[in-house]
Amino acid sequence: MVTHPLRVSENRRFLVGSDDKPFFYLGDTAWELFHRCTRADALHYLQDRAAKRFTVIQAVVLAEFGGLTEPNAQGDLPLHDNDPTQINEAYFSHVDFIVEEAAALGLTIGMLPTWGDKWNKQWGRGPEIFTPENARTYGQILGQRYRDKPLIWILGGDRPVETDTHRAVIENMARGLRAGDEGRHLISFHPMGGQTSAQHFHEADWLDFNMWQSGHDRNRDNYNCIQADYERQPIKPCMDAEPGYEDHAASFNLTNGYLDDYDVRKSAYWALFAGAHGHTYGCHPIWQMLQPGRNAVTWARRPWQEALHLPGSRQMQFARALLESRPFLTRLPDQTLISSEPGTGTDHVRATRDAEGSYAFVYVPSGKPVEIALERLSAKSLVASWYDPRTGLARSIGEMPGKGTHTFIPPSSGPDWVLVLDDTARRYPAPGGVL
Repeated sequence: MVTHPLRVSENRRFLVGSDDKPFFYLGDTAWELFHRCTRADALHYLQDRAAKRFTVIQAVVLAEFGGLTEPNAQGDLPLHDNDPTQINEAYFSHVDFIVEEAAALGLTIGMLPTWGDKWNKQWGRGPEIFTPENARTYGQILGQRYRDKPLIWILGGDRPVETDTHRAVIENMARGLRAGDEGRHLISFHPMGGQTSAQHFHEADWLDFNMWQSGHDRNRDNYNCIQADYERQPIKPCMDAEPGYEDHAASFNLTNGYLDDYDVRKSAYWALFAGAHGHTYGCHPIWQMLQPGRNAVTWARRPWQEALHLPGSRQMQFARALLESRPFLTRLPDQTLISSEPGTGTDHVRATRDAEGSYAFVYVPSGKPVEIALERLSAKSLVASWYDPRTGLARSIGEMPGKGTHTFIPPSSGPDWVLVLDDTARRYPAPGGVL
């Protein structure tokens, strides 16, 4: 169980708890959780995600779909007269309930104070209600209210920062949160599709880690996105906080088919092995909490209760289990491990290792042979295995000298596998065997 408050690790690459133990940010996207879910619905959802070993639930207080004009599941609106300085206690008591139930299950809420159409109505319902002045007050109200709760603040909400006023709204809301919670929580920014928080706020003192929204394309090269943020100065942790959602029409086009568990696995391992501190999964019917009687957004095709059981969400825990099975805070990306062509698209191979070279993971997404430069690791001899990202189980390859290059051929029952290389002297536990 993580101990709050969270903070950035000493090497500025990861998140840790107050006990200095690593915090793996395994997020799920539940944007409409506070707005559209009854308390029973919220509990059902949270219990499922806790059982699947998620650690963060991303949800929005002032929600996208009529969040200011359509009451929540309890029949309450969030604000009096759409004034961010005048919150409705009844609405926020429902938010409180969900935050507390999540905490009881060991989950951290990634709380967006508002969706972006409330400060930049480039599209969506709006209306725009925030000014730099009331944004600070609203932030301070939320900061004080949730000062002692386990959460992470996420500003933004899928809209671009286009004017000085937009920037001032975000900056002042961050200042308000910091004043209200006395700096107890991390803050990030959720950008619009194809962007990173670093474009606008990388050097801001309130921005603790960067978020990408790589978007909903099949085989999006989010590893390049993460690499770009990983290399920025000053160093800040980075992650893909909105990759392609499971059960979402690829590139918003039905002729491309729907993204599936294979697509979300690729996004996760590519980003993590490129240097991300954590990763967010999303499922298209779930973020909108689709159920009969609600209009489906962009061809969502099943109720959220059914979508809970799509395979990608269960498989995310296996990425977490693998990374937590080895020294966590010394992991770094290293493509020089790959002697063969790393490939592009579905074929792209991605590698990560311990800073001392005592272990390495190589994600091989398409079942093609991969040649590894074993001398990049520090071991005199290595033990190798194939880790199955669908099941969390592993197949042993055996031992080999830690020198020269070696070609590894993934099992035929793919398509994707993770090659695990360990220094035999370190006696790391065999990967696999999780739920």
